[in-house]
Amino acid sequence: MSAQRERFEVGPDEEGLRLDQLLARRIAGLSRRRARVLVDIGGVFVDRARVKVASRPVRAGQVVEAVLGGALDRATAGVGAAARDVDAAALPAYRIVHEDDAVIVVDKPAGLVTAPTPESDRGNLLDLLTRRGTGEVYLVHRIDLDTSGLLVFARTSAANHALGKRFATHDVEREYRAVVAGALPGDVTVDRPLRGKRAVTHLRVVERLDDATVVAARLETGRTHQIRLHLAGLEHPVLGDAQHGGERARRWGRRPPRLALHAAVLGFVHPTTGEVVRFEAPLPDDLARWLDGLRGAGARDGSDGSDGSDGSDAPADAAAASTAGPDAPT
Repeated sequence: MSAQRERFEVGPDEEGLRLDQLLARRIAGLSRRRARVLVDIGGVFVDRARVKVASRPVRAGQVVEAVLGGALDRATAGVGAAARDVDAAALPAYRIVHEDDAVIVVDKPAGLVTAPTPESDRGNLLDLLTRRGTGEVYLVHRIDLDTSGLLVFARTSAANHALGKRFATHDVEREYRAVVAGALPGDVTVDRPLRGKRAVTHLRVVERLDDATVVAARLETGRTHQIRLHLAGLEHPVLGDAQHGGERARRWGRRPPRLALHAAVLGFVHPTTGEVVRFEAPLPDDLARWLDGLRGAGARDGSDGSDGSDGSDAPADAAAASTAGPDAPT
């Protein structure tokens, strides 16, 4: 569900009101107490700048924008550090796969936002990493809320600049595991623009199941929702994709616990050492258990679900790092 956005200009008769008073007056159904929470989590902007002080007086002519969504729904009914610590404790746990002086590689769970959004600047992975108190953390790239898997963050400005250039030119290795509806005929490269920009996804069949296929999706470019849109365009949508999957995904019988998409492999040139490093992360327990159930159902239905492979293309049992050759696939 998309967030509710409210945008309005402060009137002459509202000059001097506290920000929380103004919000409660202007937004139907929003109490003053809840308005203070909305400000505290970072969901309010005045003249396009995020404001975190509910008592701040407003001036006539200022433009106020409030973004009410899932972050507000999940927030504890209180303000201040203690309330936000309660919110953070309720978030799904992330796992640090690798950390050094230049980078942090994290296995992100589904349900955890990568970085601040208009709804909130709290309760996201970047904020959690920063609040460890080990120095600056820089956002390099994102994966969707409902997608799990590997991300790299930079720990210095120089590392952020170097990694940012690699991602901008797609000089990184990114491979996802997806479970899609139906039998994908075989390996295929999808070269179809998205929103007017070149978008290329290389798809490889990993395992065939009963009316589903496990696919390795390697990104050559990195557009928003690229894998999901390309697979939906092939009429083999990612299972659990309520946004792009259409009727086929919605009506598929044994639905996954969430979007069946996981960032399993991440490789890049280390910004300090110049070596190519590569990390792998296994499917998280929720998807792994569901996938095991599909395999069992296929066996009960009289199909072994196999495409003749030995399963060696599945992600490693544990995240690992290794050095590789001079160039990472893009």
